[in-house]
Amino acid sequence: MITVHHLENSRSQRVLWLLEELGLAYAVTRYARDPATMLAPRALRAVHPLGKSPVIEAEGTVVAETGAIVAFLTARAGGALVPPPGSAESLRYTYYLHYAEGSAMPPLLLKLVFSRLAPGSPALLRPLVRAIAGRVTGGFVDPELRRHAAYWEAELAERPFFCGDAFTAADIMMSFPLEAFSTRGTSAGPRVTDWLARIHARPAYRRALARGGPYAYA
Repeated sequence: MITVHHLENSRSQRVLWLLEELGLAYAVTRYARDPATMLAPRALRAVHPLGKSPVIEAEGTVVAETGAIVAFLTARAGGALVPPPGSAESLRYTYYLHYAEGSAMPPLLLKLVFSRLAPGSPALLRPLVRAIAGRVTGGFVDPELRRHAAYWEAELAERPFFCGDAFTAADIMMSFPLEAFSTRGTSAGPRVTDWLARIHARPAYRRALARGGPYAYA
């Protein structure tokens, strides 16, 4: 049996979705964020030393990191939702499996961090912190986000899914950054909006939401 250590409002929602798409049986152990810090609870450190989610357990094997979990689960399902080896789609698949966390998520994380700096600062320092955060966000983070958004739009203009004509696990990986982007107050392009609507309409996506609980990015 596969157990998903699932943190609410987190990347681990993608793992539940993947499992639903693959038709693999699994159990969910849910964790709530600390209401003060919004961080994962210390209880997750008993599963993995870093105390992060997602983490899965399968027959005594612990696997962390979403991309590694995707590779583990798709292999377990006989290569489902993975393009044929050696194909052009396969190369795109490998790229997006890593791009989602390696390139797309860092500016989104910076946007989140800088948005929280001023409210958490001492009152006297708040105007200065707000000004610094605004300069970094406006001068670097927002332009970087717009660059990525334009890239997604151009990619989806060429094909209905990120790897080609068929839905793959790479689309599941890409869901979190695009969902997070859509909540950051920056307008997504029409093709990104259409892609999000199509993945959100998938029955497996809806089933995963029912299993996972709160997910603010949906």
